[in-house]
Parts: sequence; structure tokens; C-alpha cells
Amino acid sequence: MADYDIIVIGSGPGGYIAAIRAAQLGFRTAIVEREHLAGICSNWGCIPTKALLRSAEILHYGEHAKDYGLTLEGSFKADLEAVVKRSRGIAQRMNNGVQFLMKKNKVDVIWGEAKLTKPGTIAVAPTRKPAMQPQVPPPKNAKGEGSYTADHIIVATGARPRALPGIEPDGKLIWTYFESLVPAKLPKSLLVMGSGAIGIEFASFYRTLGVEVTVVELLPQILPVEDAEIAAFARKAFEKQGIKILTGAKVTKVEKGADSVTAHVEDEKGAKQTISAERLISAVGVVGNVENLGLEALGVKTDRGTIVIDEFCRTNVKGLYAIGDVAGPPMLAHKAEHEAVICVEAIKGLHPHPMDKAMIPGCTYCHPQIASVGLTEAKAKAAGHALKVGRFNFVANGKAVALGEDSGLVKTIFDAKTGKLVGAHMVGPEVTELIQGFVVAMNLETTEEELMHTVFPHPTLSEAMKEAVLDAYGKVLNA
Repeated sequence: MADYDIIVIGSGPGGYIAAIRAAQLGFRTAIVEREHLAGICSNWGCIPTKALLRSAEILHYGEHAKDYGLTLEGSFKADLEAVVKRSRGIAQRMNNGVQFLMKKNKVDVIWGEAKLTKPGTIAVAPTRKPAMQPQVPPPKNAKGEGSYTADHIIVATGARPRALPGIEPDGKLIWTYFESLVPAKLPKSLLVMGSGAIGIEFASFYRTLGVEVTVVELLPQILPVEDAEIAAFARKAFEKQGIKILTGAKVTKVEKGADSVTAHVEDEKGAKQTISAERLISAVGVVGNVENLGLEALGVKTDRGTIVIDEFCRTNVKGLYAIGDVAGPPMLAHKAEHEAVICVEAIKGLHPHPMDKAMIPGCTYCHPQIASVGLTEAKAKAAGHALKVGRFNFVANGKAVALGEDSGLVKTIFDAKTGKLVGAHMVGPEVTELIQGFVVAMNLETTEEELMHTVFPHPTLSEAMKEAVLDAYGKVLNA
């Protein structure tokens, strides 16, 4: 008899959710972690970055207090050490929460690096990878090195920052998101390489704190996965804030000084320039953690640095599964969590629905916020849809005006023949909270008529969503 029914390798949002669901379904479950219980998301990603951005948001409101009829007396400024300390405290709270959940659900925690030695067996050795500091200590009752067996093994090892040759992060002058979260001092100038969610969020945070920020993006638009119209709207907002943006440009070389870097940048026409900054953030994507797991020896199929899986997260090796970032894009925590449930419920024989990646929302928590689900207008056209497209600006939304946050846009994309909502895209206040309304609508296969007949409360930001639906069919009321 195996030691466990299910062993999960990696305790990020995919891994720990898989362990919890497995325990709920009666499986004897263990989870292996080598560095940070709760993974990158809670310790060095999603959650601590939102804590930093919240501090920046409060600073922004304080600096614009007069816009709200308020006067602040005395000094009002960012205390970087305190801002970082708050963020790290929140990360520790998340870590402790997952420790509690493992104990509550009777999931054994095994501390160390796991390697597949044969089907159904892993060897756990002491962790070789130096942990990013500060590190929350392992649970007191965690098991250690040894050999463990299970009927089913789920790989949930996540991903790490991609490094470009010659521009490798050094932890001092060239940062990844790790160093960007815990700066010892505020740089006067910052170059951000890459304008995806990670790059733009850090650009937004540091600019709000007064840093001179330049963003360099290889592709023609910032936020490349977003709808072009939304990205263009966001770009104007960022540039108004003082962020310098170069698109269609690449960093070809970086020269390091004593306390600064000089980047050589070349645009698509071959024009060259140099940009100097105190620090550079490399935000050019992530790569799956597939190394040193024993995948090659077992013949596990991989593709471009991620594990190949089917619709129920099964690999080509019986009894071995993969979820989350290590199983390919979109590399999002909520995608990992949903895959975790699908994977475990399929093992149990509950016949879960496979994931429809077209219905996975994406959110960027900069200022203004950006959120989307489904196809962009360009991709919808390329897919052959005849379209009806609606737009509504927050400038005509009463709640947004009252909040002093009336800059933004909601865009809806419908199939003209069926009324199916195929895409929704937003930029503006709290759109990362609003987008789920469209996600639910798409999952329920809601048509434009049903959305039009839905009563939205007034005054709310969500009314802009309904108006964007109405606009797609020539029925907009408040514009």
C-alpha cells in the first residue's frame, strides 16, 4: 500500500488547493514544499504586490486630498520601510493561513525538494535552492527527507522569472519581482523591461512614489494580451502620470555602473538610444519549474518549458498530473486553482467539466486598473465572428464621477448572429472587481437580451457594464 493516495509537489495556489480538495474527498494527502508554503503568489507575487499598490493608492488620494474638499496638515509621504514591512506582514499572514488549512484538512507537509524516481515514488532531499528572504519558517510538524509513495502525484511547481541572456538579474542593479518587492531604498529612476501585468504594476507603484519610470516593450502595444483599444487608453493614462513608454523596442545590452545601469535600446526601425536608470526591473515573463524533477527519466512530455497535459491535467505518464504555471499558459493563480479542483475531482471519478481557457479573466492592478475576459476585438474578427461592439466611458457614470475616478472605458464584444458575449474589456476604477460579472455571464451563456433585462443597482460602477451592452445594440441611455 502506498504511503499516500495523492502527493502534491508544490504548495502555491494550485498545489495547496489540490491538497485541500483531495483531503475533502477522502484521499490520504501530502504536499511537498521546498521554500515558501503558499507559493510565490502569496509570498512573493499576487498578494504582496497588491499590498504595495494599496499603499501607493492611499498616497495618491492623500496627494489629491484637495480634490475631495479635504486639507491634510503636516507631512504626508511614503515611508518605504514601513510600506515594505506592511507588505511582508501580509505575505506572512497568507503563509500562516495556508499552514492552518493544511492542519485543518489533515494534509501532511513534507519539507524539501522532491524528485520523481519512478512512477508513484518521489525522493525528498534537503532544499538546495536558497530561499528569498525573509522566509517564513516551515511548519513545526513538517516531515523531512526520505522516499514517499502515492497512487497519484500532482506536479504544481509553478514558474520563475524569465532571464534574457546578457541581462540576467543580479539582485542589486537588475531586479526581478523578488527584489522589486523589498527595495532597501527608493531608486530615483527605474527602467522596466516588459509591459505585461508584472511590469506595469511595478511601473505604476514606483511612479506613484515619485520615481522616474521608463517602460520598454518589444511588441507594438503595452499590455500585449489586452484589447488594443483598452491598452491604448491605459497608455495615455500612464503617460499622463509621467511614465515614459517605448513600444516596438528592445533592450539589446545593459552596462552596469557602480549604482546604476545603462540600457542600449533599439526600435523596430533600427534607431538606437541609451537609457540610464538607477535600477532595471526585468519583467519579460516567466518559465515553468520543470528542472530537477526527474521528468526526463520518466519520459514525461514537455513543450517549451512546460508539462503537456490533457483536459483533466493528466500527463502522458499514468498516475502523474500537472497543474498551474508549470502546465502552461495562462500563468495565473486562479487558473491554477481551478485546474487543481478539476484534476482531483477527475481522479475521484466525479467527471468535472474541463476548463474553458477563453473564460479565464485577466487582471492588472495598476492605476487605472485593467481587466478582461474572452476574445479581443482583433481576435474575434480573426475567428470569423460578425461583431457588435459596445463602449461606455466612466465619465458618464455617476458613481465614477462621485468617486473622482471618471477616467475609464468598458468594452463589450458580441457575436452579431447569436448574441453571445465573446469578450469584455475594461480599464478604470475597480474593474478587477467588476469583470467577474461578465465572466459569470459568459459561463452561463448569457445573451445580450438577458444582460439588457438585468437590473443593475444605482449608483454603481457596474452600470457602465450594462451601458456597454446596450451600446453594442444601439440602445445606450446615458451617452
